[in-house]
Amino acid sequence: MFRYILKRILIFIPTLLVISLVIFMLGVYAPGDPVINLMTVTSGGENMDDKKAGEEAYIKKWKELDMHLPVFYFTISSQADCDTLYKIHRKAHRETLGALSNKHGNWGDVQTYYKRLQSFENTVLDFTPDSASTKSWGRLRDNVGNLYHKNEPASIENALGKLDNYVGKINDSLNVLSPALALLKTDYNSIVSNASPLKKYIPSFNWYGFNNRYHNWITRFAMFDFGISYQDRKPIAKKIGDNIFWTMLISIISIILTYLFAVPLGVFSAIKKGTTADSITTTFLFILYSLPNFWIATLLIIFLCNPQYLHWFPAFGVGTEAAEGKSFLAAMGIRIHHLILPLFCWTYGSLAFLSRQMRGGMLGILRQDYIRTARAKGLPENKVIWKHAFRNSLLPVITIFANIFPLMISGSVVIEVIFTIPGMGRMLVDAMVAQDFPVVFTIVMMVAVLTMIGYLIADILYAFVDPRITYNSKK
Repeated sequence: MFRYILKRILIFIPTLLVISLVIFMLGVYAPGDPVINLMTVTSGGENMDDKKAGEEAYIKKWKELDMHLPVFYFTISSQADCDTLYKIHRKAHRETLGALSNKHGNWGDVQTYYKRLQSFENTVLDFTPDSASTKSWGRLRDNVGNLYHKNEPASIENALGKLDNYVGKINDSLNVLSPALALLKTDYNSIVSNASPLKKYIPSFNWYGFNNRYHNWITRFAMFDFGISYQDRKPIAKKIGDNIFWTMLISIISIILTYLFAVPLGVFSAIKKGTTADSITTTFLFILYSLPNFWIATLLIIFLCNPQYLHWFPAFGVGTEAAEGKSFLAAMGIRIHHLILPLFCWTYGSLAFLSRQMRGGMLGILRQDYIRTARAKGLPENKVIWKHAFRNSLLPVITIFANIFPLMISGSVVIEVIFTIPGMGRMLVDAMVAQDFPVVFTIVMMVAVLTMIGYLIADILYAFVDPRITYNSKK
């Protein structure tokens, strides 16, 4: 058994690495700019100082997030792609330059064009227009910024044509910017004239070493450093610590109640197969399993929490404010009062499903030859059921446990949102709505870890309940 557990744990390592890589790449290619999500950056201003201040703040946060490092240990791409594109701090700029480089196959010319565009933008921002050209200068500044987002030849040429219209007027003060614009147009024409599209078909391998974003992320994750949230800039570990208590509390109580009632109920239904009691139990459980928990939760809030009806329970929260200043027993009573309805909605569906699985497993065992042999020997029925049949019928129930075990972290998203419970499920929904991807991916990663642990526990329990199952190597 020990050797089997050790092998399974060793298998966990590559499995987790693959899962972590997928999750990490989803974060890398998720929509939006993480830096902008974390801070308010001046995207434009009336003078160069505002622009510089915004860029300096952006670059500082960009480096704090390790985004100035390569994404992975290596890349396999084509010679048309730039191997140091990650050094461009603006995500939109990287996407534009990457598309230009891939399309034309000449990164050197693309880089020259990008630097020239930055120089021309700084020249425009440094320019002080007179009263007659202020409006044109503002449009010129905006159109220069738009060039960072254009990679199609037609759109770039159209944008450059607009810039030419603004600075090409002889009697306008903006005319002094014409030489700088001419250099920008020349550099863009070099991209087109020196295009080498065949480089897209020549593979290229680039090794970056261990100082990369994925390596830093996974090593920090292993040390329980999950990064910071985009919503409130708090450490994700602290947010999880603040929210995990209620999810684990409700989940553990729900699992205990589910097994406590579902297992005996399933055994009873199997023993009484074909009787009126079995029909009533089966019908009741089928109806219970068919009712969506969000619908039942809504009905309970309307009829049991509404002052117009019964008003027996609070409609939301866990009684945090009401429990302040109370004694321990009084505070516990308030908490329990708040958790009765969420716990019921959290439990009844899994209870119905688990009892049906227990019934099916028990019926399958009761048909086995060794059960008939035990009865033929004259053993009491209770001993036949609980000693010989019960343990072997637990296998489907144990398998289900492996699936519900991760819920101790992820929680019931719907129930926590409806009853406003400050748990992991609600935090996950809030993070998804706000595109707070580090929080989302951290919870997903934790659920993946718990899923594998759940299946390991299930495999171990199989050997305990069924002597026929052994993990010892046969000699």
